[in-house]
Amino acid sequence: MSPKPLQHIRILEIGGYIAAPYSTSILCALGAEVVKVEKPQGGDDFRRDLDHRSPYFVQYNAGKKSIAVDVKRPEGVDLVRALLPKFDVLIENIRPGKLAALGLGPGPCRDVNPDLVYTSVTGFGSGGPLVDRAAYDTIGQALGGMYTVMGDAGEPQLSGTCIADLITGFVGATGILAALVARAQTGTAVRIETSMLEAVSALTVDALTQMYDDGTDPHRQSRHPQAQNFCLPTASEGVIAIHLSSSQKFWRSLTDAIGRPDLLDDPRFSNYPSRVQHYSELVSVVKSEFRTRTAEQWEKILTDADVPFAPVLGMSEFATHPQTEFLELLQPQDEGPALLRSPWRFDGARPSRTGSTPRVGEHTRAVAAEVYDETTIDTLLRDGVLYAP
Repeated sequence: MSPKPLQHIRILEIGGYIAAPYSTSILCALGAEVVKVEKPQGGDDFRRDLDHRSPYFVQYNAGKKSIAVDVKRPEGVDLVRALLPKFDVLIENIRPGKLAALGLGPGPCRDVNPDLVYTSVTGFGSGGPLVDRAAYDTIGQALGGMYTVMGDAGEPQLSGTCIADLITGFVGATGILAALVARAQTGTAVRIETSMLEAVSALTVDALTQMYDDGTDPHRQSRHPQAQNFCLPTASEGVIAIHLSSSQKFWRSLTDAIGRPDLLDDPRFSNYPSRVQHYSELVSVVKSEFRTRTAEQWEKILTDADVPFAPVLGMSEFATHPQTEFLELLQPQDEGPALLRSPWRFDGARPSRTGSTPRVGEHTRAVAAEVYDETTIDTLLRDGVLYAP
């Protein structure tokens, strides 16, 4: 199998920031040709006035083509509609109803190209009481319950990364892949809709199940007794994370590793239900043991004892960890940030992310030339409907 299984797929992206661009960056890494529709004045807001050099814009848009079109003008809409038969997928993350009002809703677009997989990524769906509300990552995490399960009861905590945006991007990409498979099998294209709130639900299914299990709202500490997991400071600056789950085997392994076989006979910790009930006491006991050695010493001891563990790494440590390097997850660039490569291998090969990050409208002329002659393109450029650097 080719490591670029989507190399004959073309995707038109109308959106910005993270959710839709991350979806298409995943598909672009798998070989799809992605053409990004941007505003003539400044392009995607995530460029942050740095054109193609914003690290965030690079991470989510490297390898794409950029066409700068003013879709608020009828001539811009006409160009996009003329291009649609050239594409397999259209993905948009504009507020619900905005593109439809411009004549680029799913109905008119699929009238032009019945084989088009039209994908809408929204904050809260295409209807309901919140349909018109602005949605960003923070909003999705808050409404979807993420912040409550990251903090203690009554003390919700913001997360350190854009979890809602990223999972929404992944969900969008997964839906597109499923729709392309269905189209290949049935010959019929489908419309895809997903939202940040729906995508976040995929990450809170465990917490939701806990709520149904005991009738209370879970918080950060709710999961730890059941999972039997710990973050343990050591005698050095390093912290070790351990996850025992319900396995008695790993509990025995941990007692061997810390030299406390007596804990196996302690009625508070002798079996899984008891360890769940007395979790806070268990944390105190285990923490006191881990402060006696450095993280490096514990890594060897825990590895030899077959305890499920990992050091708690920062991003710089993750980027340079031998396992990360072995997996070839990061793709260095001559300039700018290293690119995160796709998390799959195909027959042992991980697809590389090829192509540079486009300037605003870098490919306007080339893409427009697929459907318009040079004179028409020059007129649209002169009138400000199109932009090319």
